[in-house]
Amino acid sequence: MNGFLEHVESLFQALVVDPLSALIFFDVAFFSEQVEVPLVVLWLIVGAFYFTLRFQFVNFRAFRHAVDCLRGRYTHAGETGDISHFQALAAALSATVGLGNIAGVAVAVGIGGPGAVFWMVFAGFLGMSSKFAECTLGQKYRLVRDDGVTAGGPMLYLRDGLAELGWPRLGRGLSVVFAVMCIGGSFGGGNMFQANQSYAQLSSVMPFLNGTSGAIGFGFVLAVLVGLVIIGGIRRIGEVASRLVPFMCTIYVGCGLFILLAHATELGAGLATIVSSAFSGEAAGGGFVGVLIQGFRRAAFSNEAGCGSASIMHSAAQTEEPVREGLVALLEPFIDTIVVCTMTGLVLVVTGAHAAPDAGEGISMTSWAFASVFPWFPVVLSFIAVLFAFSTMISWSYYGEQCWVRLFGVRSILLYQLIFLLFAWLGAIFQANAVIDFGDMMILGMAFPNLLGVVMLSSVVKRELDRYLARLRAGEFPRYD
Repeated sequence: MNGFLEHVESLFQALVVDPLSALIFFDVAFFSEQVEVPLVVLWLIVGAFYFTLRFQFVNFRAFRHAVDCLRGRYTHAGETGDISHFQALAAALSATVGLGNIAGVAVAVGIGGPGAVFWMVFAGFLGMSSKFAECTLGQKYRLVRDDGVTAGGPMLYLRDGLAELGWPRLGRGLSVVFAVMCIGGSFGGGNMFQANQSYAQLSSVMPFLNGTSGAIGFGFVLAVLVGLVIIGGIRRIGEVASRLVPFMCTIYVGCGLFILLAHATELGAGLATIVSSAFSGEAAGGGFVGVLIQGFRRAAFSNEAGCGSASIMHSAAQTEEPVREGLVALLEPFIDTIVVCTMTGLVLVVTGAHAAPDAGEGISMTSWAFASVFPWFPVVLSFIAVLFAFSTMISWSYYGEQCWVRLFGVRSILLYQLIFLLFAWLGAIFQANAVIDFGDMMILGMAFPNLLGVVMLSSVVKRELDRYLARLRAGEFPRYD
């Protein structure tokens, strides 16, 4: 195993010399099959495998303790930070639970077949280790700014952590690259795309919004609502997210579970179809490897594990133990991918939407599946899509803002916020496909500098984890039940 881990470390350091290749789709040969896959997805897969092995399946062995930490059983008053464990988790989830869970699963199933759901779940399990590592580092290298805000994330742990290892120039360079990509992602995929898609969904059930005037009005209202939240800072974002995310997930997951109960007799067959299709050589998109890549790719877009974004939010959590917040963070891929995406995939299979010729693609397929049981669900889905988009925007505004501060200083925060709100308004009006695609690539491109730094700092994370678990077993942490 040590040889494998050393090989992976060498691979990460070799690939970093050409980060722009993250934007290139290329053919990879697996067992004589040619599969087109973005290099960044392979980067995320290798990183997730590496962290899972490096930290000895922390995503499994520390899961129960992570839930206890989320419930506040190890939290006491007076700890450093701006928001609670739950608020940090909810705010980070608000940036990932959204259109990727609704439409992304259907895209994966449409291209790779039902088996893609299996590999999404598998990728989500591995991604829990990536989230743990980056969010632990976010906490360890965070700082309190002059304005009293607790700040952290890759732009700080890349700079300061690698400096401690004797790589100050590399650390500063990776920090700047990450910050630039994160700002680009916050304007594109985390903002304009959300506004554009939410307007498209809402206008489909509210015809009076169609046309330029409707788009202008919707964009203006959305920008105002987002502004009311983000100008209040991280505490306001945490408060809104902690109420909005449970509400959204309850409606969506509740309807999904009802559909699964209504199709209880087909549930076993649906699970069997997903598992058998996952290993089928006849699956669409390049056979077995094609369906595997589709699952991993959509999981990467869904939970952003390895991109480093969530560590920015978790750095603001109230705790004195970096590992504790890292453990809370590993619950995100579990909720986002293993729970919500699995439920969506099962609904698509048991309702027959994945094979229905009139079900459409993406969010249309998901809407068709839910409407087969709830005829009114397309209207509800449109409002849910708006809420998902809104929650994603407020969280990504914070990510971009923290990276903006890293480059331009605290005094320029208001300028960033105004630019962000302008992009939110423009996103509803224009079909800015080029800008949106650029933003999406920026979000995933963040994984290149982030994962390289986290791999190099993995010994620091391993040391912190071993010490924390030893103290936990020794009963050094008071428990508040």
